[in-house]
Amino acid sequence: MQELTLSPRPAKLTPTLDPTHRMELILSTSPAELTLDPECQPKLPLDSTCQPEMTFNPGPTELTVDPEHQPEETPAPSLAELTLEPVHRRPELLDACADLINDQWPRSRASRLHSLGQSSDAFPLCLMLLSPHPTSEAAPIVVGHARLSRVLNQPQSLLVETVVVARALRGRGFGRCLMEGLEVFARARGFCKLHLTTHDQVHFYTHLGYQLGKPVQGLVFTSRRLPATLLNAFPTALSPRPPWKAPNLTAQAAPRGPKGPPLPPPPPLPECLTTSPPVPSGPPSKSLLETQYQNVRGRPIFWMEKDI
Repeated sequence: MQELTLSPRPAKLTPTLDPTHRMELILSTSPAELTLDPECQPKLPLDSTCQPEMTFNPGPTELTVDPEHQPEETPAPSLAELTLEPVHRRPELLDACADLINDQWPRSRASRLHSLGQSSDAFPLCLMLLSPHPTSEAAPIVVGHARLSRVLNQPQSLLVETVVVARALRGRGFGRCLMEGLEVFARARGFCKLHLTTHDQVHFYTHLGYQLGKPVQGLVFTSRRLPATLLNAFPTALSPRPPWKAPNLTAQAAPRGPKGPPLPPPPPLPECLTTSPPVPSGPPSKSLLETQYQNVRGRPIFWMEKDI
């Protein structure tokens, strides 16, 4: 009969086994069974049929991307396929054109879209340099932009403004292509001269045949119903005001008081110091490094022109 003896320790139960049955209570050390012997723990085998499912192949084929699934790079536009179209004839490209301009000159998007929406055949007119999209179903890509305005008192001249080319495509001849397209567009409509301003692209426009010239005034709006006589009434430049001088009060009669001797005349007033700056005389400077014109922020402006 087997007896169980309780140890005085509360956390341990000690059985008393019969020596004749001690061999029957020994755990088997077969590798197929789990044992508590530390020497048998590393002998736990894995089924060889499961090894391919639990291991990762570190070969190069697992670390490379299938060339068939790699994204294709968009090819650069071809200069021979570029076209120049007015923005008001392609309203679906208004957003793309606004993004292109705002990338160079940040401005309110609503204000930019409103300005582009004013484009018309009667000028001002916004032109886009377009490239066909690689996908035939997609819209063309807006490569560049320029705006043409009429010039006051010069019916055969146009003012070129807001000339910009996409940043990723600069230095590849698209700027030259845009300017040459503007000349063809203007000549086809009877204009023979282009004017523009620049801050830091003097040499670029010089290579295109532009020369330093005088400032002109572009018309923000034009209409066929507006008579030319009214347009000519606007001054081309503000005439300088003559220096202001205080009236000579010493020649006037000295005021007399009600009684007593006459009062002494007042002292003469000082000359006014707020006179207008002298107007530069002679032709404008012909240096490509210096200019006498500045914008409202004091930044140098180079006025340039070209006969087309």
